[in-house]
Amino acid sequence: MTGFVVAIVGALFLFAGLVVDGGLALGARVRAVNEAQEAARAGAQQLDLAAYRRDAEVRLDPGRARAAALAYIAATPDTAMVTVSGDRVTVVVHAVQPTQILGLAGLGSIRVSGEAAAVAQRGVTEVMR
Repeated sequence: MTGFVVAIVGALFLFAGLVVDGGLALGARVRAVNEAQEAARAGAQQLDLAAYRRDAEVRLDPGRARAAALAYIAATPDTAMVTVSGDRVTVVVHAVQPTQILGLAGLGSIRVSGEAAAVAQRGVTEVMR
C-alpha cells in the first residue's frame, strides 16, 4: 500500500509540474513572439531616406534595420536572429524559461522561440471595411 501511495503522489507531483511549467513555457513563447513582432516593426521603420527622397521608393536601410531590431531585443533577457531581405525584416527570438517544479525531476529549463516579420510600407495600401 505504501508503494502505491508513493507512486500516486509522485505521479501527481509530475502532473502538477507539467501543468505549472507547461503554462510558464506557453507564456514564455507568447512573450518571445511579442518581442519578435516588436523588434521586426522597429527594424521595418528604418528606411533609406536618401532613396525615398530621390525616387519616392520605400526601401530599407539593411544595416540600420538589423541594428534597430537587435537593439530592441537587447533590452530583453532573450537572444535573436535578424534577417533583412529586401523590404522585409524577419526576427526569430530564442528564450529560456526556468522550470519551477520539473527542475526537481531534472528538467531545469525549457527553450522556446517565436518568429515574426514586418514589411516596410508607405501609407495606406488598401481600405479596410
